Amino acid sequence: MLQVRKSNDRGHANHGWLNSYHTFSFGHYHDPLHMGFGPLRVINEDRVTAGQGFGTHGHRDMEIISYVLDGALAHQDSMGNGSVLHYGDVQRMTAGTGVRHSEFNHSKTEGVHFLQIWIEPSRTGIEPGYEEKHFTPESKQGQLRLIASSDGRDGSVLVHQDAAIYATILNGGDTVTHALGEGRAAYVHLIRGTATVNGMPLAAGDALKVLAENQVVIDGAEAAELLVFDLPY
Repeated sequence: MLQVRKSNDRGHANHGWLNSYHTFSFGHYHDPLHMGFGPLRVINEDRVTAGQGFGTHGHRDMEIISYVLDGALAHQDSMGNGSVLHYGDVQRMTAGTGVRHSEFNHSKTEGVHFLQIWIEPSRTGIEPGYEEKHFTPESKQGQLRLIASSDGRDGSVLVHQDAAIYATILNGGDTVTHALGEGRAAYVHLIRGTATVNGMPLAAGDALKVLAENQVVIDGAEAAELLVFDLPY
């Protein structure tokens, strides 16, 4: 089964300093048909104006991943971590038994654009943790680059769930294929550009749910960047 989630059908919140699109129900946006996909609970596409951001707030029992697309994202948390993330950086924060953090646009003149992703962990009460890694554009060009996994293999960040996230940059004649095992599903999110996924044309912000299929095939790409989530379902 293939189901397209169009960009314009996502929830939308514009607070002036924050312009956010919600793939799944989040905050004041509630849609019982889009509460998540397997353990994937949140994909928020956030744009934050210069010098603004999210003040210190708390989370529990969630794997929170930030994928920066443009600009500089400053992070601080109650575990003592502080850093500035740029394009290619992937940050994983395990909220576990409880953590507090803030996220701000590090620039006073330019906006920051990033994806915030939440994945429900396989168990609650995990000790909070933090990790960040950089993945070059070259490592994603024309291929699927593993950026998050349940065991941290191939230099990916570790998430406490039987899930894997791949990133890819495709153009022209590039084609990538990802096999899906039994009991697995995929969620493919097109960050920018255009591409065809399992025969379905997607534009920037669109996504595709892939259920009861044995593979994901991405081709027909033009200046495309995508995330592929391999999930238990």
